[in-house]
Amino acid sequence: MANKSGKAYALTTLCPINDGRVVNDKGIECESYDKAVRRLLQDIPLNEDSFFARVDNTYFARLFILNDVFFQQGNDFQQDHLKSKYLCFNSNFHGELEPYLTQMWNDCEAEVRNVWQYCVGFNRVNTALEFITYIKACQLKTTLFFNGSNDESLTKQLKALYVKQMFSEFVLTQQGKSASETKTNFKYFLQRVQLNNLESPSWKPAQSELTP
Repeated sequence: MANKSGKAYALTTLCPINDGRVVNDKGIECESYDKAVRRLLQDIPLNEDSFFARVDNTYFARLFILNDVFFQQGNDFQQDHLKSKYLCFNSNFHGELEPYLTQMWNDCEAEVRNVWQYCVGFNRVNTALEFITYIKACQLKTTLFFNGSNDESLTKQLKALYVKQMFSEFVLTQQGKSASETKTNFKYFLQRVQLNNLESPSWKPAQSELTP
């Protein structure tokens, strides 16, 4: 399954959602499972507060519901439809699949259980290994990768974004200054950004706003 490009991995999964309805504490059937999943996805915090921000080396991740697609076959335009609604999980990340899913389970088990709870067969998932097996069973071949990862770890990319931001601000503040003054200020700039320190100062995972 050609889902790797260098050290970057592209994961696409389609997890079928159970056909049925949520039963409340009074034994009354409420919303359908697919609507419940959609509500849960809408409640996931974004950017820095997303649980994906806690999973190392995530370039980006996306969850959505695939309701249906149809294909027209032959001259009579016979339509084929999906038999289930699916929870679609896409993630591009740096590294290997199994370590990535292991950390996702270990660090975000509560969120994973919450999101996947209405999917077919997920009630039998109770360990990181079982989660890996489950995701692999739902995995599709991925041919389109996130453009811009440069095959580097997320830590390196966040540092590069931070330096780029700070350098742009530095250039703006040096307008009209003499060459000698700019040279002196550039030395302070290099001290401030600490090019060889990848951890700090830097952007945080999933950071959404430019900050000093």
